[in-house]
Amino acid sequence: MENFRKHIFALAFICTWCSSAQQLPQFTQYVYNTMSINPAYAGSRETLNITALHRNQWAGIDGNPTTSTFSMHTPIRFSQVGLGLSYINDQLGFEKTNYIYADFSYTVPLSSEVNMAFGLKGGFTNYRLETPDGNDPFFSGGFTEWSPNFGAGVYISSNKWYIGASSPRILNTDLNEGEFVALERNSYYAIGGYVFDLGKSTKFKTTAIMKYTNGAPATYDISANFLLFEKFWIGASYRFNDADSFGVVMDYAISNSFRLGYAYDLPTATFRPYSGGTHEVILIYELFNRRLGGLKSPRYF
Repeated sequence: MENFRKHIFALAFICTWCSSAQQLPQFTQYVYNTMSINPAYAGSRETLNITALHRNQWAGIDGNPTTSTFSMHTPIRFSQVGLGLSYINDQLGFEKTNYIYADFSYTVPLSSEVNMAFGLKGGFTNYRLETPDGNDPFFSGGFTEWSPNFGAGVYISSNKWYIGASSPRILNTDLNEGEFVALERNSYYAIGGYVFDLGKSTKFKTTAIMKYTNGAPATYDISANFLLFEKFWIGASYRFNDADSFGVVMDYAISNSFRLGYAYDLPTATFRPYSGGTHEVILIYELFNRRLGGLKSPRYF
């Protein structure tokens, strides 16, 4: 009986999702995956950055959302330009969406400590609906469609704080040529964060992100994290929307070049009785130049 309830709930959930606007995936560790939503972030880490992330959302629900991402970005030497490339694979039930986008940023120094970057994003979104039932004439053969889109953003930062605003998808796109509702609608993001010194070996970081997509409820994420000995981040996050969730986040610097992070979200509302929570793992590589002694200044976001 319990399995039957899970299947019914999953079917209702997927149908509701499919009938609404397609949204960009959301991440608990959004601070370390900023370029996916704001192209002006490209190159801001002052070195080559490669990030891989996997998110298993609402584990235990049949057809639950899973997302995998891969991105890389770097500043261009002797210039104010940053370049990036990102790939996102998002799957929900029979639906798969792939995002392949390139990013360009140009940085203008506002002072010796503060920079303002402007960014552009461009690429393609591939929407694919697999055949759930070969005997169903409506879904026979499945469906796939490629659509171009572009975005823009601004990112202002120092080594202690940052703010940004962006629209990673500006065009409203019908991904399935009107056969059923699966519109890619423009999204808007606002982000910000600040790092406080609590002592010689401890820092405290607060961050926030607001996301709004036309045709969908706005979401708000806040997080608070402690950095211990410039090695280990630990903290908590909370998401406010129609599926509120509470999360814990951990991030450890394995070496000068590699960092490994893990986040766990627990729904606090509708999905809690049916879900085992959300698991998110991230691996980050950054080129460490021993000759130059590493980065010019510590980077906390």
